[in-house]
Amino acid sequence: MYFRSFPIMAIIANTMQLGTFPVDKANYEEIRDALVSFGLTPNQSKVFFYLGKIGAKTASDIAKAVNVPRSETYHLLTALQNKGIVEATFQHPIQFTALPIKKAVNLLISTETARLNKLKKSGPILEEIWTKIPGAEPTEESSEEEKFKVLQGGNQVNSKIFDMILNAKKECRILGSEKDFMKFYHANFLDALEEHKIDYKLLAPISKKSKYIFEDIDQSKIKQLCSSVKENLCFLIKDDDEVLFFIKNEGNNKEMRAIWTNSETIIYSKALLFNNIWSKADTSEADT
Repeated sequence: MYFRSFPIMAIIANTMQLGTFPVDKANYEEIRDALVSFGLTPNQSKVFFYLGKIGAKTASDIAKAVNVPRSETYHLLTALQNKGIVEATFQHPIQFTALPIKKAVNLLISTETARLNKLKKSGPILEEIWTKIPGAEPTEESSEEEKFKVLQGGNQVNSKIFDMILNAKKECRILGSEKDFMKFYHANFLDALEEHKIDYKLLAPISKKSKYIFEDIDQSKIKQLCSSVKENLCFLIKDDDEVLFFIKNEGNNKEMRAIWTNSETIIYSKALLFNNIWSKADTSEADT
């Protein structure tokens, strides 16, 4: 099997260099996407990756290596320090180091868990205060209007996907690329589908590389997405009353973007596409 490896400078549009260390492009992108699912921005992920693989460096060194303005680099380093996954020395000039990946992941998970627990406790208090303030109540007519929302950034998109899964009453259908399902796996969407105990169907191009993602899932709920379907197609349908689909541009590695809508026409078209592919797809077996 041919294994593509690249010097790191060739991975991110010639913006980062790790000397002579070879890095597989797909592996780097998987790491970046996983870090984004933990709440880091793409540029924060880039800086953390660079420090984690190279070691202690000054802000000037980092700015040159990842091709980010020095002023932005300081903001990125401050954000990573606030998350607790990057540390600074007292020497002059100041050098920055990344926590070992295991410690960094555990810290990010603990922080996110604490934030979610705090939100759960704050929710009822907010609702109580809200009801005390008079205002116009939403009418039945307005609640039935077709709406759409543009979601930008991992936090917004991931929160909406969790909301759709946890509020589904019958079924969720998801179609996406291998990279998309790796993101869903790391964001615990697949676990949420299982725990919520609803019916679901998954269309994914499963290879040996991603087969582990689906090992604990009922195989009757997964079918192999044919290679002719473009990688930039990814959407989730909930109960035939909501759909979320990703907006992807070739060569654009900026923040995650998606559109959510309850439009009957758009839902119907996505459901028609999903059902047509599902009816013709094979059961889930990893490509050899």
